Amino acid sequence: MLSALSIHTYHDPTGFDALAEEWNRILHRSFADTIFLTHEFQRTWWRCLGTGEPLIITFRDERGDLVGIIPLYATLTPQGEQALATVGCTEVADYLDFIVVRGWEDRVYSALVEFLAGEHGPAWDLLDLCNIPQDSPTLSILPALAQTRGWHSSITRDDVCPIVRLPSTWEEYLEQLDKKDRHELRRKLRRAEAVAGLHWYIVGAEHNLEKEVEDFLALMAASTPDKAAFLTPQMRHFFRQLARTVYDAGWLQLMFLAVGERKAAAYMNFVYNNRVMVYNSGLDWQSFPQLGAGIVLTAYAIRHAIEQGYTLFDFMQGDERYKYQFGGQDVEVRRLIIRKAGGRVTLPK
Repeated sequence: MLSALSIHTYHDPTGFDALAEEWNRILHRSFADTIFLTHEFQRTWWRCLGTGEPLIITFRDERGDLVGIIPLYATLTPQGEQALATVGCTEVADYLDFIVVRGWEDRVYSALVEFLAGEHGPAWDLLDLCNIPQDSPTLSILPALAQTRGWHSSITRDDVCPIVRLPSTWEEYLEQLDKKDRHELRRKLRRAEAVAGLHWYIVGAEHNLEKEVEDFLALMAASTPDKAAFLTPQMRHFFRQLARTVYDAGWLQLMFLAVGERKAAAYMNFVYNNRVMVYNSGLDWQSFPQLGAGIVLTAYAIRHAIEQGYTLFDFMQGDERYKYQFGGQDVEVRRLIIRKAGGRVTLPK
């Protein structure tokens, strides 16, 4: 008979510090190895955007080795229900899940359900788990366990994340595109490269990161009214802190297209697990209305990714048309809601 796992909970942000040395080690051994679940991202998100009470649940085996981390936080819904949500939910973390060493999912999830059902577990009415990749074992194991307790679960699509699987050469990539899209892309690149002073670069040690991040935020706000509204003072602080943290970890790809000294377009990308992940973008379309700066920089970013030998170019959440013109193929992220009491599941507002 298997021994019971040891469970420990952290109810304040010191849990992030206590687990710092172990966190990423088990993340790399899990199905859920994404930058959004790294210790660096999770801690930064909590410090800048966290609300409610953190509830970090850890699971250790008989030898004391860490085999699972479930980073949650407790909050109240507008309906007054006590909800447990994943740290990072929802709008700035494109992929989230539970961190469990591969092969331990059944034991950890069973222990989690026992804990949540027991007298020593937290008070809760529903689990609200967002942005779970479509192939995650969480989506099959956890609802089945919930059903044995009489809990009601619901899985819905949160969003799509178009991805491009990269071949070994730029020409091979172009051949993957629809004929019309390939022709249009080549035409825009020829026209842009005829512009005097056009160049692109990735922010490195020779640049001032803080200044470059401010330029990125200015371009992001200039892109659309929605992005300008999104960049509240709190969100700007988050982007600044995240950029520094991710840069120091070696995962930031902050990329600009410029004409002379004036920046026309920008990408804040992450490079993690041999893939480029498009986190956000900025565009000065008013100053360069005919340049197609966003399309041009996207092409340069993909070509650079191919040259570096990366295997995936991940546009992440959103079904914007340009992503499919570049060959994006949808994968889904899903939302799992489990309600402790029986009855119909309604999505929190």
